[in-house]
Amino acid sequence: MEITEVRIKLMDEPGERLKAFCSITFDNCFVVRDLKIIEGTSGPFVAMPSRKLTAHCPRCGMKNHLRAPYCNQCGSQLSNDRMPLDADGRAKLYADIAHPINSACREMIQEVVVQEYLEEIERAKQPDYISRYDDFDMDYGDFKRAPQQAPNGDTRVDQAHQRRHSHLGNNRPQAGGPARERSAPPTSPSSTRNAYREPPPTGFGAGIFPAE
Repeated sequence: MEITEVRIKLMDEPGERLKAFCSITFDNCFVVRDLKIIEGTSGPFVAMPSRKLTAHCPRCGMKNHLRAPYCNQCGSQLSNDRMPLDADGRAKLYADIAHPINSACREMIQEVVVQEYLEEIERAKQPDYISRYDDFDMDYGDFKRAPQQAPNGDTRVDQAHQRRHSHLGNNRPQAGGPARERSAPPTSPSSTRNAYREPPPTGFGAGIFPAE
């Protein structure tokens, strides 16, 4: 078994120990992604892809990360005693998803990946440099919907988006038509008659009978 391809994604964050992500392909038929290249005290080393360990809440059974102080489901306080310990007595918070099971394989991966990482740094200095790493962590905005094309080549517009609801009192112009003018509500003879009232009399007996 041999490594037939290595792809590197350099990280441009100064001061961070994480220097790059990489993927490796074995025998042109099996790929492992999300390996990390970390700067150590004696140089860069390769860390295998891993996942965060979880534990069940004793009250509701919901899975939570080992460092979570409270349950994400019921809010109960979680104990730190649920963290497993490694051989050195430290809390084990991550578990490798894929990893070599002997030192020979680990040294081979370390040597090939670190060498490719150093070469990628030199290639990144070129003005037309493009990373070959397959990055699947894309934002939703990267998948914008292209406008649909009509059979004659023109851009199709959904006519439903051009409708206007007259019962909402919208006075905006219709598609291809002039703006509608607001008109006063129709008046009836009774409303016209009630609109004007004569002043009440001021002579003798004024105010005894209500004015019509």
